[in-house]
Amino acid sequence: MNRRDFLKRSLAVGASGYLLSNKTLRSRIANKRPNVLFLCADDMNDWVACLGGRSDIKTPNIDRLAQRGVLFTNAHCPAPLCNPCRTAIMTGLRPGTTGIYNNNGVWAKEMPGWVSLPRHFKNNGYHVAGGGKIYHHTPKGFNPKDQWHEYFDLVEDQGTQAEHVSYLGLDREYFSDMPKHPNGSWDWGPFQKDDYEMGDGQTVKWAMDFLGQKHEKPFFLAVGLFQPHLPFYAPAKYFDQYPEDVALPQAPKDDIEDLPPAAADIAQAGVDEKFKMVVECDELRPAVRGYLASIAHADTLIGGLMTSLDESRYADNTIIVFWSDHGYHFGEKQRMAKRSLWERATRVPLIVVADGITKPNSRCSRPVDLMSIYPTLLELCGLPARIENEGVSIVPLLRDPAAKWNHSAITTHTEGSHAVRSERWRYIRYANGDEELYDHQADHNEYNNLADRPEYRAIKQEMARWLPKD
Repeated sequence: MNRRDFLKRSLAVGASGYLLSNKTLRSRIANKRPNVLFLCADDMNDWVACLGGRSDIKTPNIDRLAQRGVLFTNAHCPAPLCNPCRTAIMTGLRPGTTGIYNNNGVWAKEMPGWVSLPRHFKNNGYHVAGGGKIYHHTPKGFNPKDQWHEYFDLVEDQGTQAEHVSYLGLDREYFSDMPKHPNGSWDWGPFQKDDYEMGDGQTVKWAMDFLGQKHEKPFFLAVGLFQPHLPFYAPAKYFDQYPEDVALPQAPKDDIEDLPPAAADIAQAGVDEKFKMVVECDELRPAVRGYLASIAHADTLIGGLMTSLDESRYADNTIIVFWSDHGYHFGEKQRMAKRSLWERATRVPLIVVADGITKPNSRCSRPVDLMSIYPTLLELCGLPARIENEGVSIVPLLRDPAAKWNHSAITTHTEGSHAVRSERWRYIRYANGDEELYDHQADHNEYNNLADRPEYRAIKQEMARWLPKD
């Protein structure tokens, strides 16, 4: 069945096919169905202390959140770009099914009437509220408001000299020669503002107010932080936490010499000039410092939100899921961007806290991808499953992080190009058949591409069986 036939059949079922009966609905509400706090950050890679992605990072609140439940140390995005990733998570369908591989495709137009994650909760008796960046935010149309009972729109921080002391430093003439790289977003620097005066702070304050209210129905509360996405803006105090000579990631210049042609043609197309520009303008360290400051700002907001939840009447009956949509390179593989099938762009934080299911201080190294969020929340909340969902519930791993797990994490970037991640291996196959293979037991930086070595042919065949059938 091709993609269009699949969607046509699925849409024909309609939302009503998944509604609970009134009797069942009343029964589950009476049994205090759990609330859900669905919390995400944008472009946050594994530079989180509890993930060990960077030794000098300061994320005390995310670390404490991880201690409350299960931290997935081998979690990966379904796509290394905002729109296709968020579309996949929220619809339960991979990019190869929706056909959405970039930031232009609007899922609500491609699949009108599709039962998204928030819509499914809404259809089944939950009060559904959202704020900030949950779906991709520009242009309009990505986030149909009829999915929600209420929504607090994203507040973006605007960079002007009147508002912050910018490091800027980027040669504007250099920029003018590359119109495809608008300089409005390529900026970083401290703001002379408090956490809750910033755009994400306003979103979190709205969510705190929501948690302080009395709700008659169980709720699904989605809170989307824009940080640490470009531009890297944060209150000045977080820049002060990191020195101006902040350490850069290890990025050998010869690391790209063993890559197949498709890796340069597909994974690096259109972004290598950005990295070159930042390096030539001597702005890579300020950019990394800005990114770290943005993560610290996001961490403080997450801490404030957790405190509000703990002080609310919903503290003992709320499932928490925290995730980021993809990672980000800062020189690794000679790039400053996402949009790749390597570990730096696919590995993300994923934390789940579910009282009665998860145990504190649990860590799981099984490979999972964020397609698991939709089916997992339905199972945890006792809602009917959706047979179209292409993700796999991770409830067995929430109960026992060491449980047997016969699945791999899959990431798609552009049509026909995918990465498969197991506990040990990363296998990449591009649409033209080019391959990469990395052994994370010996090479966690993915410096040595083993794909052309005959002794690894069996490993590639085993990994290839997980590739999506586009």
